[in-house]
Amino acid sequence: MPMILFSGKADTQRGMALLMSLVFLLLLTLIGISSLQNATLQEKMAGSVTLRNQTFQSAEAALRIGESAVQLSTYTLAACANATQCAPPAESSTVTAAGLNSTSGVNWITAGSGFYGVQNIGTTLNAVNVPSNTSATLYRVTAVGIAGNNVRSVLESIYAKY
Repeated sequence: MPMILFSGKADTQRGMALLMSLVFLLLLTLIGISSLQNATLQEKMAGSVTLRNQTFQSAEAALRIGESAVQLSTYTLAACANATQCAPPAESSTVTAAGLNSTSGVNWITAGSGFYGVQNIGTTLNAVNVPSNTSATLYRVTAVGIAGNNVRSVLESIYAKY
């Protein structure tokens, strides 16, 4: 049987394959953790976009319900008494339930998963799409859509009724 002799080079290479394997394993682990964090972040962003769309849609639905209420021939609302009551309702960013706000005079009404409030902001002779020399009463309709914990959308329109 022939004898195989090893030179000293094999002894100096001992353990290098293990070290390289561990380095590659560490790199793969870091790439995996980074990918997992990226996927989690994208999932959170997608959830946020979904909630934002839900609140926008519920606010738009509430706005249309409020405009439909104002459009009725039997709808009347007294004009706001002062500048505070004619200003856009600041509490729209914190409204959580239906009811009357004593500061602005806005009566918040539940509409689906949102709320709407109407303000009579006065009359004008120069409203768009109103026959000339005809006065129109202007109503501000503000709608709030709420979803999740603190996600909300606020929409507003001015409706001219003559």
